[in-house]
Amino acid sequence: MITVESVTKTYGGFTAVDDVSFTASAGRVTGFLGPNGAGKSTTLRIVTGLTPPTSGSAHVVGRRFADLPNPGLEVGVLLDASAQHAGRTGREILRLSQQMMGLPRSRVDEMLELVSLTPDEAGRRVRDYSLGMRQRLGIAHALLGDPDVLILDEPANGLDPAGIRWMRDLLRGYADRGATVLLSSHLLHEIEVVADDIIVIGNGRIVAHGTKAELLASAGTHLRTRHPADLQAALDVAGMASNVTSPGVLRVDADPELVGRVATDARIPLIELRPAETAGLEEMFLELTADTQREGAAA
Repeated sequence: MITVESVTKTYGGFTAVDDVSFTASAGRVTGFLGPNGAGKSTTLRIVTGLTPPTSGSAHVVGRRFADLPNPGLEVGVLLDASAQHAGRTGREILRLSQQMMGLPRSRVDEMLELVSLTPDEAGRRVRDYSLGMRQRLGIAHALLGDPDVLILDEPANGLDPAGIRWMRDLLRGYADRGATVLLSSHLLHEIEVVADDIIVIGNGRIVAHGTKAELLASAGTHLRTRHPADLQAALDVAGMASNVTSPGVLRVDADPELVGRVATDARIPLIELRPAETAGLEEMFLELTADTQREGAAA
């Protein structure tokens, strides 16, 4: 389990992480979402002991990461696939960690095979790797010690569609065997497919935290129309508060049948009408982080 309690991180007058608390449980994939600059990477660096918090605490398997005697055997970490020695080969990087962890040499070949890096690719210098190859090497490194906890920041970045599917199956299988997976990603569809729990952060603060089903169910009724202003006016007259979540899309806290009736009576054609339980993660995410999106991000 990963436990973050009231963590705050300030740099001078800037607060990067503001009183963040959450847990990631065993046997579950926890998706950690937020716009660029929301505090995701800073939070993960605090959890893994790379950045000290200004206040609060973070523990992995009951201890601070820095207090783990051989952390690679308990926690697999991938925060930056490019943070590898460019002059070493992929195999050399894994061999060094294998020796430091006290693992059998055969473990290196097992991991290279798992992440589909061929012997020729494993013998290349990392400076000659594509981003996707670096991601695969980073994942192999995170899994080297067969840890019970995985902490991954954008692990699918640079992977092709087949690689993303492979990554999804790998993480799902890891959690299903009882491990804890904390996954940060901008690929909202992949999070929606694989995650059990979701944490949403914006401007350094947690804006939503719960199971995927709970958060999607709270997203309200979603409508799409080419006349959002007219529909919003009709809903206001009917006493149904609404807000625009993205161009042409409205969210309403009302039963879909009632909302559809208002649109019909106002003779406003709908392109889409979805009840809460089928609302997508992308629309929920955009709504929750509307105040923290950079200009044009929603488009």
